[in-house]
Amino acid sequence: MIREHEPVSLGGDDQALGLRNRERAPVIRLRPTRESRPHVIAVTSGKGGVGKTQISANTAVGLAMSGRRVLLLDADLGLASLDLALGISPDKTLLSVLTNECSVNETIVEGPAGVHLIPACPGRYDVANLDAAQRARLWDLVEEAAVGYDALIIDTGAGIGSNAVGFASYADDVLLVTTPDPSSLRDAYAMAKVLHRRGGVDRVCVLANQVTNQREGAEIYSRMDSVVRRFLTLDLAYVGAVPRDEVVREGVAMGHPFVMRKPDSAAAAAIQNLVRRLNVIGTTQVHESC
Repeated sequence: MIREHEPVSLGGDDQALGLRNRERAPVIRLRPTRESRPHVIAVTSGKGGVGKTQISANTAVGLAMSGRRVLLLDADLGLASLDLALGISPDKTLLSVLTNECSVNETIVEGPAGVHLIPACPGRYDVANLDAAQRARLWDLVEEAAVGYDALIIDTGAGIGSNAVGFASYADDVLLVTTPDPSSLRDAYAMAKVLHRRGGVDRVCVLANQVTNQREGAEIYSRMDSVVRRFLTLDLAYVGAVPRDEVVREGVAMGHPFVMRKPDSAAAAAIQNLVRRLNVIGTTQVHESC
């Protein structure tokens, strides 16, 4: 059992953890060779409450249902909830890795449709506020565990905190979730700006969530794109919209991904469309998908 006072020690016994003793600037994204690594997709948002974790969970399940081998990383290290979204109860979490109790591979648990999850531990301030060196070393371990998967989906924390920006900057593609709410749009733009200027991200894919219709989703993207074009040299792309749907709320309450539970629903159809856009991972077409 993990005790509350146990320290996070990624900066400690590197040999025991198999960590590489090196520093990495936050904007540098060093990865294994393309042949051995999955395509990495970060799902992020400017604020909480926009459905980011449900998008992460259901997109991962949708990709798995299409025949891909998918690994999910709960990178919302202080407020983790992907285990609840998938309806699973992990025995170990990343906290066990950070306290030298086990390897990342030993935390991996199987969820719906064969999705594999690296779970995090909620309620730990120190874990929620890793420094750049700790985060880079943890990412090294995650990359090693992800070898052999087709896709690695990172569910980041919400907002412009260092963990959220840092983990998103490691991805091949960043999926920015926003809703029609004006504060969500404002915060989504803020996140895009910080990702670009501080995280070295030069391309962001926008997903509109909780919309009343597809036209509203396109309008959300158009509003963001007009601002981005004025102030940032950032490539902003649109990957679609997920409608407001009662099946999403039911999925949250039951811990059962709606893309499996109600595959004929409007929300599930939107996720399936997103999966088709993302399902060119590992090919030269991937950057055309967004």
